[in-house]
Amino acid sequence: MRLRKIFLLFSLVVFMLAWLNHPGYAGNKFEKEIEKEKGAVKLARESQRGGYDLVTTAELKKWMDEKKEMLIIDTMPYEASYKKAHIPGAKQFLFPIPDMNEWNTSETKKKTKKEYLELLGPDQNKLIVVYCGFVKCTRSHNGAMWAKKMGYQNVYRYSGGIFAWKGANYQIEGVE
Repeated sequence: MRLRKIFLLFSLVVFMLAWLNHPGYAGNKFEKEIEKEKGAVKLARESQRGGYDLVTTAELKKWMDEKKEMLIIDTMPYEASYKKAHIPGAKQFLFPIPDMNEWNTSETKKKTKKEYLELLGPDQNKLIVVYCGFVKCTRSHNGAMWAKKMGYQNVYRYSGGIFAWKGANYQIEGVE
């Protein structure tokens, strides 16, 4: 009798695990594709509207390994985030999440357009890479869009951000 109960319990556990791993349980894979599509189209449209290009995690790492001269800008919302972890060599500049079509110092923690220009520097052909935390975060969009608005030609948005960078197990820096 005891062996039968153990077998039934074991069978129940196997059945539940199989059920939990079934594609229909976690959500329909076709419905999930709609969400992926929305995200991809949103990113593409932001890029088109902002006039900048996109760079992947692997491409950015390759540029860094090749010691390409570039300015990397971290747009994470809090100084503490930047201090805790950022891509090596990145400089911080705070941008808001909603599209910032007009410069608004209340959205940039009182940072001015002039201060952003100073960070970007005089060479409008330099390689500039702007990132935030993750793909859906639009702070990087604002940073890249404003660099383009200010006349910089070689602007990229690293949409994967610090989450993708960490996910690839690449080196990060912190500030003490």
